[in-house]
Amino acid sequence: MPSVRLVEAALPDFGVPKSRPELSRAVHAARLAALSKARRDAGLDALLIYADREHAANLAWLTGFDPRFEEALLVIAPGVTPTLLTGPENLGRAQSAAIEVEARLYPPLGLLGQDRSRTPALEEVLRNAGVANAQRVGVLGWKYFGTHEAAKPESWFETPSYVIDALRRITGPDGRVVNANALLMDASTGLRAVNEVEQLAQFEFGAVACSEALKRLIRNIRPGMTEFEAVQLMQLGVLPHSCHTMLSSGERLVGLGSPSGKVLEQGDPVTSAVGYWGGLSSRVGWLAEDQAGLPAASADYVERLAAPYFACAAEWYETIGIGVTGGELDAVARKHLGAPFFNLILNPGHLIHIDEWMNTPIYPGSMERLVSGQAIQCDIIPAVGAPYYSANIEDGIALLDDAGRSELREKFPDVWGRVEARRAFMGDVLRINLKPEVMPLSNLAAAMPPFWLSPDRIFCKV
Repeated sequence: MPSVRLVEAALPDFGVPKSRPELSRAVHAARLAALSKARRDAGLDALLIYADREHAANLAWLTGFDPRFEEALLVIAPGVTPTLLTGPENLGRAQSAAIEVEARLYPPLGLLGQDRSRTPALEEVLRNAGVANAQRVGVLGWKYFGTHEAAKPESWFETPSYVIDALRRITGPDGRVVNANALLMDASTGLRAVNEVEQLAQFEFGAVACSEALKRLIRNIRPGMTEFEAVQLMQLGVLPHSCHTMLSSGERLVGLGSPSGKVLEQGDPVTSAVGYWGGLSSRVGWLAEDQAGLPAASADYVERLAAPYFACAAEWYETIGIGVTGGELDAVARKHLGAPFFNLILNPGHLIHIDEWMNTPIYPGSMERLVSGQAIQCDIIPAVGAPYYSANIEDGIALLDDAGRSELREKFPDVWGRVEARRAFMGDVLRINLKPEVMPLSNLAAAMPPFWLSPDRIFCKV
C-alpha cells in the first residue's frame, strides 16, 4: 500500500466570495488588441468567431457576450468596427458587449419558427462587415485539428458549412479560409492559455461554487434518497454551467451520467461532478461509513484503488509548477497508475477556462512547459469498472509567479486569503507540499473522502 493513510480531519471553512470579480472593458480591449496582433502575425486579413450555447468560450473571452438559446457570429476586419451578428433574443445583450461592436440582427441565428422573411444575403452581410475578395480569413469556433487527423488540417472546420461556404465564395480562388482556433486555444501559445489575474480571480469564484456544491452533497447524502433528491442538496444555480451536472450510483454508475430517480442504497458507489465557468469539482465515493460497509467484492477498495490514486494525485500536486513540462506530469500519473487495472483515460490534467476543457499540454512525452497565468485541472481518471468503479479528486489550480502573486494579493486580498488557507491545509493536514506558485482554487483543496457517510475521514500522506 502506498505511503498514505486515512485520518479524521474536518475540511476547514475556507470562506465563500460575496461577489464575483468582473472584468473591465480595458481587459477586453487588451484582448482584442492581442488577437489583432496574432491575426497579423499569422498572415490573416480577417477573423470570424462562431459561437453557440455549447461553444461560446472564445466569443465570451473576447467580448464578454455569450449567446443564449441562439448562435452568434463576430466578424473582425481591419479598419472596421467588429460586427456581431445574433438572433432576435440576443440582440439587446450583444449591444452591451465589452468591446465596441456593431450588433446586427441575422434571423437564421435564431430559433426555428421565428420570422426570417427579411433575412439579408449572408454574403452581403459578411462583405459589409469587412470580408473581401482575395482575403485570407481565419475562422474560430471551438476546435482545431492536426496532421494525424487530416492531410490539410487548416481546411477542416467544426463551424456550420453555410458560413464556410459563404466565406469561400467571397474570398474567391485568390483567397483562403482557414481554421484559426489555435490562435486562442493552443495549449502553449493560444491567447486563452494564459489568464490575467482578474480572470483567475473570477475563475476562483466558479471553482468555489462547484466545490461548495459538492461539499454539501457529500455531507448530507443518505441512503433512501433518490439521485434527484441528492442533487438538490447541492443548491445549484449560481453561474452558467460549463458542463451538465453529473451524479450516478450503484450499477448505473458512469462518469458522465445525469441523475435519475434511482434510490440510493447503503454500500452504493456514487460519482458526481459540477462545473461552472472557471471551475469543476468531481469526486467518487461510497455510501458507507467505513470499509466494512463495502460490498464483499469491493472490500479492498482502499488498498487496491483509493490509496494508490491519492498517492498519485498528491505527487501530481507536488510536481506541478512553472517550467514543468506536460510530459513530467503525465509520467507521474503513469508511474502510479500505469497498470492495466487502473485503465487511465483522458490526459491527467488540462487547461480549464470558460469551457471546462480548453486544451491540454499534458500528454506522454510533452515538452510543453507550464507558465504563469495558466489555470489547470487535476483530472486523473482511472476507469476501473465494477466492482471498484473509480476514484476521483478533480479540482483546479492556477500558476502565478512572484509578480502575479503580488498582483493577486494587492487586487484581490480575499481571494489571496482563501488561496493561502487552502495551501496551508494541504501542507499541514494532507502533507502535500505545494510549490510557491501553485494556487488552489477549490474549497475541496484535494480532500478525498472515500466513505461519504464519514465525510471527515480523508486521505493524507504519511
